[in-house]
Amino acid sequence: MFTVEELEILCSEEIRTAIEGNIGRNPTDIALDKRIPHASIVATQVKNLQKARTKLPSYFEARAIVPTLAYEQSSSEECAERKVLSGESVLDLTCGLGVDALALSKRFKRVVTIERNEGVAAVARENFRRLGASNIEVVCSSAEEYLANCSDHFDWCFSDPDRRGTKGKKLVRLEDCSPDVVALMPTLQKIAEKICIKCSPLFDVDEAFRLFGECSVECVSLGGEAKEVNIYIDGSAPRLTAVAAGVGEFSCSVEERNSAKWSAQPSDLAQYRYITLPDVALQHARMVAAAFEGICDVWSNNGVALSVEKSEGVLGRTFEVEAIYNLDSSFKRVIKGAKAEIYRRDFPMSNADICKRYRCSEGGKERWCFTRIGENFIAIKFFNRE
Repeated sequence: MFTVEELEILCSEEIRTAIEGNIGRNPTDIALDKRIPHASIVATQVKNLQKARTKLPSYFEARAIVPTLAYEQSSSEECAERKVLSGESVLDLTCGLGVDALALSKRFKRVVTIERNEGVAAVARENFRRLGASNIEVVCSSAEEYLANCSDHFDWCFSDPDRRGTKGKKLVRLEDCSPDVVALMPTLQKIAEKICIKCSPLFDVDEAFRLFGECSVECVSLGGEAKEVNIYIDGSAPRLTAVAAGVGEFSCSVEERNSAKWSAQPSDLAQYRYITLPDVALQHARMVAAAFEGICDVWSNNGVALSVEKSEGVLGRTFEVEAIYNLDSSFKRVIKGAKAEIYRRDFPMSNADICKRYRCSEGGKERWCFTRIGENFIAIKFFNRE
């Protein structure tokens, strides 16, 4: 765990100069360079800053202090800035590296953020100073202790519960995470008008409605990868939103999601010229049918969509189809020996099993999607152009 002593070393002018002077070097070379004071510490910071350049550009530019574990558990700035919270004051129960608190400081006049580890809390204070975020107060305390003695009232309370157990095991159920926001909910609702809870990307969206009743839920993806599920308990009607950060979003009521129907079984697959791979945020929220109904010609909640004409405004990636095949005995001759990038959507076999059965391999320029349309399993070869 990061210590106050390490922070003091990293804040010294000598080490800050060493980090700046070696920011572009290979961290391994830095660690072995005997001319550099505290070479291993400098090497670790350079390594973490280099990784943070894309994920946390503000932290990189400010040459913030980036402890390894705090970095690994942090949100990206792009995802943090997506959250739709604003007002006069907000309480952040889970500071960590402070990425979410920094994003909140741009929409609230006052941010109070809680960090139970003394070293990490000290790092957050120093980073906020370097980042120019003067409206953030860092309190070193457990969330439970702070809430038990809190007399303030906030517009919002935000929490990103720690999803790692004592032995490093990843946790998904909110009740198992720290702090336990489910158990703390009565207290949270006394001190904040609205509550936002950030969950694992593996969190089942329908579990939010079971736990909290009236709430809204959004699934967020970045670069085609599921990143987080956010629950908003703010008095609004239950609603689901899928967000592809930097690309677009789709929203509907829970009733609209549940009533959306799969398309009818097509009679002629050869007519479809375009395949759309739904964004993972849509898939995780089980909103594909609701998003694609009336836009594409064939769709399901678990698979892909097909269209005669190119569909516009869909939350996903659309490619031109080269050919569609039924998985009968003749298909083996079509794909045998091919080297391809393989996609699976609602398909019962792994990539390895597909390669073994059809005698193909991964890694080539061809693009194949194995999926199900109605009751039929099919393979779709498509061009690598959107």
